[in-house]
Amino acid sequence: MDLGIRGRRAVICASSRGLGLGCANALAEAGAELVMNARSAAPLKAAAQALRDTHGAVIKTVAADITTDAGRAAVLQACPDPDILVTNAGGPPPGMWHDWVRDDFIRALDANMLSPIALMKAVLPGMMDRGWGRIVNITSQSVKSPIAVLGLSNSARAGLTGYVAGTARQVAASGVTINNLLPGIHATDRAVALDTGVADAQGISLDAAAAQRAATIPAARYGTAQEFGAMCAFLCSTHAGYIVGQNILLDGGSVNSTL
Repeated sequence: MDLGIRGRRAVICASSRGLGLGCANALAEAGAELVMNARSAAPLKAAAQALRDTHGAVIKTVAADITTDAGRAAVLQACPDPDILVTNAGGPPPGMWHDWVRDDFIRALDANMLSPIALMKAVLPGMMDRGWGRIVNITSQSVKSPIAVLGLSNSARAGLTGYVAGTARQVAASGVTINNLLPGIHATDRAVALDTGVADAQGISLDAAAAQRAATIPAARYGTAQEFGAMCAFLCSTHAGYIVGQNILLDGGSVNSTL
């Protein structure tokens, strides 16, 4: 399927690996021109070059922390008027409710709520003026079904979801859509970190911890960055203009809900 976004300018945050890289790969394959961002320059440059080699993509890289004012400014300087924005940032560490203090919540809000909001506020006026834009926020299945040990993520991402719910409906008439992708467990470094915590706590191997978690997923496996990226690219396509303010689960059926 031709997604109709060849030549469109796309900013993809935290895209040197994992789900962000999956999104960058799918958008590059669709012919978009990319600005890829991550904190570490070497892995970012390597990821970008791999996509150039594979897809012949036009790609700029910006090594910066997207959760800071300076990082966001650097990314937007490289692409002041993107047609597509994919927001993404690593989730806060797991823990228990009695462990977290105010500063922990502030860091989580800065990374997973306030940074995406700041980026959206920066790019929405231009998208609306041009009459076309696509924004996809990578959040978490915990928005639909809270995960106790990820309370910081539950809180921050739920706040972002509420912001998107209202904002998406205010900008849709201008040809701009905002939607959220809610990943469950995918085969990324994040999954390895979570499984390592389980393995250490239970005194089992990493493979055993992963198998234990996979057994709780109706699809009986972890998702892949490639299939996640494909959904992101579709939401960014010309075919998705009537999808507004939605929270789309990619969790292998883990969230047990009728609606």
